[in-house]
Amino acid sequence: MTQDPELSERAFAVRVVERLRTAGYQALWAGGCVRDELLGLQPKDYDVATDATPEQVRRLFRPTVAIGAAFGVIAVLGPRTPAGRLAVEVATFRSDVSYSDGRRPDRVVYSSPREDAERRDFTINGMFFDPIENKLIDYVGGQADLSARVLRAIGEPAKRFAEDKLRLLRGVRLATRFDLAIDPTTAEAVRAMADEVTVVSAERIADELRKLLVHRQRARGVNLMFDLGLVRPILPELLPMKGLPQGPPSAPVGDLWDHVMTVLERLGERVSFPLAFAALLHDAGKPRVVARTPERYTFYHHEHVGRRIASEICLRLKLSNEERERIEWLVEKHQYLADARQMRPAKLKPILIHPGIEELLRLHEADAQASGHDLDHVTYCRQLLAEWTPADLNPPPLLTGDDLKEVGVPQGPVYKRLLDAVREAQLDGTIRTKDEALDLVTRNLDV
Repeated sequence: MTQDPELSERAFAVRVVERLRTAGYQALWAGGCVRDELLGLQPKDYDVATDATPEQVRRLFRPTVAIGAAFGVIAVLGPRTPAGRLAVEVATFRSDVSYSDGRRPDRVVYSSPREDAERRDFTINGMFFDPIENKLIDYVGGQADLSARVLRAIGEPAKRFAEDKLRLLRGVRLATRFDLAIDPTTAEAVRAMADEVTVVSAERIADELRKLLVHRQRARGVNLMFDLGLVRPILPELLPMKGLPQGPPSAPVGDLWDHVMTVLERLGERVSFPLAFAALLHDAGKPRVVARTPERYTFYHHEHVGRRIASEICLRLKLSNEERERIEWLVEKHQYLADARQMRPAKLKPILIHPGIEELLRLHEADAQASGHDLDHVTYCRQLLAEWTPADLNPPPLLTGDDLKEVGVPQGPVYKRLLDAVREAQLDGTIRTKDEALDLVTRNLDV
């Protein structure tokens, strides 16, 4: 393909179709890009379906990458642009011949456009579009379902879900993303097969959760997961939230599940996955520590229990270490700043300098709003972040272990106690020099 830094992804996808057509092959846009264009959205990528075999595609284009040659998929690479290198996936029309593991086809046979459409997951994803003739090709009723705002499995739902059990969860994400009602027959099949989603790899399930939870309608998506029976096999730790009262025993204000869903809603737009997942899990420890007095329910230390639960879930889903550590930290600290105005600087500064502080403040904000509390503690922390410099928040240590050794302090556990005391005093602003730090060490040695 010619180098053209101004070429758009859409225009490149048209060129790929044109090249295939000129060579005598059928070629159509397929799947999600067709759906998105019908909705007036910018497709994230463009896929092309053709009757050319992978070998024929590779002979026709340079360069290419075989990303699923066994299933007839070749990536055709285009020019580099400021946004990155253009690429279009070109797949041969195919039918899948049995799915013995509920995850991937045992083998495929090349087929016609109609047969290719009929083996796809949902009708809104089963349409083709001819960009040369500006013509929609719809064998499965996708356009009508899109107009009616309905998500419907193609053909027999149970068969579609048996082929790839991840479709059980993907359906929830699609219904959430495009604000669709799920066709009753499709929903019934999901409920009947929900427990079978566990045959899918943890990584694929986690990827669907990432896409679901960063969307603005994430709370609706989680509620759909519950209604369709998918929370039980994927996130069973959430189930005890249902029915756990919120508010005083004399005047309950809903249950914990409703509170968590409101927190998810209050996060708003442009949310990272760790923040959204931490918001979903932030009170997961409450059911395990709940107690009751005549005046109220108590949940002492639920943030620490919640951190352990979050860690177990993250490990089970095989999230990255970076994601897991951030989620654990957010869950454990989700109440930490509530008394920020009364906290000593030495306790507040290490939190404010943490790389996840903006996410923590957003979690605090959403949690407070969902509970009907004011946002004074969030406002106060933001003011401090505007006033304090990084050097104020995290100044170089006044002393090290070598300094203690030089003044004759015997090595041992006492080093940590002394250095922690010096650091706290430094962050509180009661000492500012090395001499003052050494004087504090001398006084603490006598304690």
